[in-house]
Amino acid sequence: MLKVIGVVGYKNSGKTTLTRALARELTARGHEVAVIKHSFHHLDLPGKDTTVLAEAVGQVGFISPQESGVFWKKSLSLENIIPYLQADIVLVEGFKAEKTFPKIVCLRGEPDDRDLFDGLTICAVEPADQVEGMALSSFERLRAPLLGRDEVARVADLVEAKAFKLPNLDCGGCGHERCYDMACEIVAGSGSVDDCISLQPATEVRIDGQLMPMNPFVSGIVRGTILGMLSSLKGFKKGKIEISI
Repeated sequence: MLKVIGVVGYKNSGKTTLTRALARELTARGHEVAVIKHSFHHLDLPGKDTTVLAEAVGQVGFISPQESGVFWKKSLSLENIIPYLQADIVLVEGFKAEKTFPKIVCLRGEPDDRDLFDGLTICAVEPADQVEGMALSSFERLRAPLLGRDEVARVADLVEAKAFKLPNLDCGGCGHERCYDMACEIVAGSGSVDDCISLQPATEVRIDGQLMPMNPFVSGIVRGTILGMLSSLKGFKKGKIEISI
């Protein structure tokens, strides 16, 4: 199952430094790692062909012997982007408002650090200048590990053990109104990712009898979308569902 972890913090809190170190550590452990970064700035490549072509169309792809990429002239959700990544662990830098995966908090030692604690924190990394009083006071109520900047291996251990991604469907199939509520339970240890029916792999799509390959994340989206629509209809009951088009 795909694992996703967020690295959040305010400006100059060391998010990128930690994300890079964590990516290297997890890659060295044999994981296929991808990174998604949130930015409030335009992705601008002045004078480059991709930018010139993007003035005429909404999306541009490029392929070279060394790399490939796709540019969209609109903001996409994480759920739109993740299926394009070939990875078993995705590190998400930023996106403080996202509520469907656990997070690592990068502390600065400032009072507004406490606003980052939304019930999804699996650990925090102390400020670079080790303003210990502020960091510890925040974590006493959070009951999550407070780690040093050089303890990347311990952070990686937590990522391997606790990372997950819920589908952000709010389908209600797990008994919760929001995926966020279930995510908080999973982080707290009172819930399990297995309780999310939208992530169950028992979803098959066949076209002219041929099985369409889907990774677990896409399979979960298809399953959750269908169940979310059907569960509100009169006569719906749990069991095997067959749809023919």
